Amino acid sequence: MTALSSGMQPVLDVTGIHKQFPGVRALCDAGLRLFPGEVHTLMGQNGAGKSTLIKVLTGVYQPDSGSILLDGRPIRPRSTQDAQALGISTVYQEVNLCPNLSVAENIFIGRYPRRFARFGPVDWRSMRRQAAELLKRLQIEIDVGKPLASYRLAIQQMVAIARVLYTDAKVLILDEPTSSLDEAEVQTLFGVLRRLRAEGMAILFVTHFLDQTYAISDRITVMRNGEREGEYLCAELSRLALVNKMIGAAVDTAAADAEPADAEPADAEQGAAQGEAARERGEVFLAAHGIARKGVLQPVDLALHRGELLGLAGLLGSGRTETARLLFGADRADAGSIDVAGKRVKLANPRDAIAQGIGYCSEDRKHEGAILPLSVRENVILALQARQGIWRAIPMKRQQQLASDYVKWLGIKTASIETPIGSLSGGNQQKVLLARWLATEPGLMILDEPTRGIDVRAKQEIMDYVSNLCRKGMSILFISSELPEVLRVSDRMLVMRDRKACGEYRRGELDETSVLQVIAGEGA
Repeated sequence: MTALSSGMQPVLDVTGIHKQFPGVRALCDAGLRLFPGEVHTLMGQNGAGKSTLIKVLTGVYQPDSGSILLDGRPIRPRSTQDAQALGISTVYQEVNLCPNLSVAENIFIGRYPRRFARFGPVDWRSMRRQAAELLKRLQIEIDVGKPLASYRLAIQQMVAIARVLYTDAKVLILDEPTSSLDEAEVQTLFGVLRRLRAEGMAILFVTHFLDQTYAISDRITVMRNGEREGEYLCAELSRLALVNKMIGAAVDTAAADAEPADAEPADAEQGAAQGEAARERGEVFLAAHGIARKGVLQPVDLALHRGELLGLAGLLGSGRTETARLLFGADRADAGSIDVAGKRVKLANPRDAIAQGIGYCSEDRKHEGAILPLSVRENVILALQARQGIWRAIPMKRQQQLASDYVKWLGIKTASIETPIGSLSGGNQQKVLLARWLATEPGLMILDEPTRGIDVRAKQEIMDYVSNLCRKGMSILFISSELPEVLRVSDRMLVMRDRKACGEYRRGELDETSVLQVIAGEGA
């Protein structure tokens, strides 16, 4: 019997939460209900408001309006310490403990048991004994006297949960706890969550993995654009319906269930005509064979031909960006191999990738892309200068010529090439980043969410230019959360789900409904 059907009152009842930042509406009438003895999963795309809502619950942010009831009493956490004192504890993806201290010290830090009185000497023996008992409750038996850093991340998360148990928390929030865990470690964590659920704890689980959601959840709250889209019993919500609600797709699930996922459009020529004109592709420029990274990405095979645009489709965390970062050397693969122009290469870092003719526009434009205080000119020549090395400075005259040419070719609206890029609009910043990599004359351009957060006109201009690059023979790896955009521009599409590739399809083999089925794990 679920909490809903039994009439049980929620431990945590959050309603009408609004949160505004300068120029950004982060939350609008957001909320959720969390019941004792249930795992409640919070789902939503990037930017849906999940992290902001959690920060409101844990006192990091103060809401502009709305109410938070804990056991029926209104609360307003002013800090994470205040939230913990009230009974709301959080375990984050990056464990926020002290790796140099012992396991026992991390569990009791700030609350060490004393021998005689409150200010007496620390009772180390009692602390180690209690720490071992708390971990045994989670079926974890380790040496609690060893430094936390000597244990893998999965064990560190168990230590963080043991610390929550010691504080007698009423609510446990797990924010993306499985992002860096392998399958065996995930199952260990889920075993712990099931035991805590059986003991009556209320657990809020935040994830973007569909398989994990359906393996552990009792109920699901979906957020979209800062609002609560709805609350559902997990057993009554199909995967396809969940994906539709997360991305706001207007897909008829009944029709989707009736239509085979791999069915081609009735008129294949018409389907192709709705997108870009078919491009002729050349020989393979880059081939990846079983590239993988433990806890991040399962083995992926892909090939990129010259003059071809390969789209990566999937939800946040499906493995799209993780694949791109391995191909660019931003993260190092621990399995598989990569060939460029028919030769085996080692991409240990981005410099290696740049030397092999690979460019990468990151999805995080402000932190991993544009260097906001630098000028347009300086941002344009950055990758080219990195390839040449610091001892071979690009002459100022050539810098100015390159920047001026790309400002003209890409239609970058700026008062001067010496204008700081931070003063440009998002669309023009994205064009400058595109110019940065084009200046290196790459054979492959990786574009991760190149049109996110920019206006419609700039978006179309960028995509027109990308299509033109393909026609001139450049390979493009294109990642976007906007599925219609991926379908429209891709010659081939690799659909990803839960850190693995689920299938590769040519233009016209899939429509939006069938792609959603593959993403949801209900088709193809």
